[in-house]
Amino acid sequence: MPGSDGTTTERRWAAMVGSAGLRVNGSLTIPDAELSWRFSRSSGPGGQGVNTTDSRAELSWDVGASAVLTAGQRERILERLAGRLVGTTLTVAAQEHREQLRNRAAARDRMAATVAGALAPPPRTRRATKPTRGSKERRLTAKKQRSATKSLRSKKPRRDD
Repeated sequence: MPGSDGTTTERRWAAMVGSAGLRVNGSLTIPDAELSWRFSRSSGPGGQGVNTTDSRAELSWDVGASAVLTAGQRERILERLAGRLVGTTLTVAAQEHREQLRNRAAARDRMAATVAGALAPPPRTRRATKPTRGSKERRLTAKKQRSATKSLRSKKPRRDD
């Protein structure tokens, strides 16, 4: 049976991702040697096979021990992902597909997106502005219109001022 020993799956996986590592953005690529995989039974779709195959994929990366990060990048990731880290290790899991290969690809994509989001520069701060004269007038006109509409719904006669 092909794939029962895992070699066919490993060959297909190597052909799919290559050996360049996980590309996060133009300046950062995490080497495959720093990534570790764990597989377990999935709770997702799969019918009877869900009880026998290890299709759930977990990808872990130790941010604190990574050699590819600068001190600033490491600090930013540790600060922004503090709630998701166990120690200094970031773990991402995928189990939405029936096949382990597709879950591995989903976990790699999720890891890259998470790290890229953590490394992104902070958004510009909002500058407070005053409402314009026109917007104030439109708001007041709308309030008067709503008031008139609701007063027409009442049973008592309306007083015009």
